Amino acid sequence: MFKPTRDQARQLFFETWRKYRQREILSGVETIALEVILQHPEYHTIFDDPERYLDKDYSPEMGDTNPFLHMSMHVAIKEQLSINQPIGICERFARLQKRTGSEHAAVHQVMECLAEMIWQAQRNQSAPDADIYFACLDKQLNHPAD
Repeated sequence: MFKPTRDQARQLFFETWRKYRQREILSGVETIALEVILQHPEYHTIFDDPERYLDKDYSPEMGDTNPFLHMSMHVAIKEQLSINQPIGICERFARLQKRTGSEHAAVHQVMECLAEMIWQAQRNQSAPDADIYFACLDKQLNHPAD
């Protein structure tokens, strides 16, 4: 499994944006990254200034949202959905999308559960557990619609 460093993950977004703006051919993962970038115009100025943002730290304690983490999670979810891995993610996603009426809103709900699973794995020093992921998704599906 490919585990990029923070700088490599950020560079993917910077390079994808640069190639898009220069009308250059994108690789497969860059195509996915571009789709996510285009869904987030609030981050476009960041990608125009890689020297400023490549090493920027984002502190949740200060209320900062890390745009690179956010978009990387979008990419991870798209990859999961493309291969239905973990098995059952596509069915749950389809139900969330129907419930929310929006693919983007559904992805954000999945993202919350993906983050929960990752946090649990880090806290417990264990492998990510699809049961935790799906329990969170099922809870979202069973929660009354807003």
